[in-house]
Amino acid sequence: MLAGIFVSSGFKALTNPDPLVKKAEPVTHRVAPALTRVHEKLPTDPRTLVQVNGAVQVAAGLLLPSRLHRVAALALIGSIIPTTAAGHRFWELDDPGERAQQKIHFMKNLGLLGGLLLAVTDTDGRPGLRWRAGHLAEHTSRAVRRNAKKIRLAAVSAELGRRMSR
Repeated sequence: MLAGIFVSSGFKALTNPDPLVKKAEPVTHRVAPALTRVHEKLPTDPRTLVQVNGAVQVAAGLLLPSRLHRVAALALIGSIIPTTAAGHRFWELDDPGERAQQKIHFMKNLGLLGGLLLAVTDTDGRPGLRWRAGHLAEHTSRAVRRNAKKIRLAAVSAELGRRMSR
């Protein structure tokens, strides 16, 4: 259910990026220098970046219900942040109606981000890392105590054997 919005909006951005380019420019102009520093051949024009973001949304959205859901959710997190920052800049709007509408979309994307964070931390029904670490520590502690007791008994037994052989 979480993947649907990413697949549909990503497909729209991939196949028809032009309506989104103007909104994306404030973010793409900030990202472009960083992309150039990473590699000079990476695209920096807003239209291509909108299409790349759309492709990431489609691919990761399709992978979200798979075994690769954590990787897909991370990719979608990396996609939804610039999408939200570019597309729903409600704080810049003067019209109260449009401002309220964009604020709703901004908050919706925050909710989607929360769902993606849950998908990243999902353990597929297995206990979480915190429980597993505590469980491992408890078992290790028991094993150390048990082995320490065996070592003490062996030392006492060896000492008794030495004393008896004298």
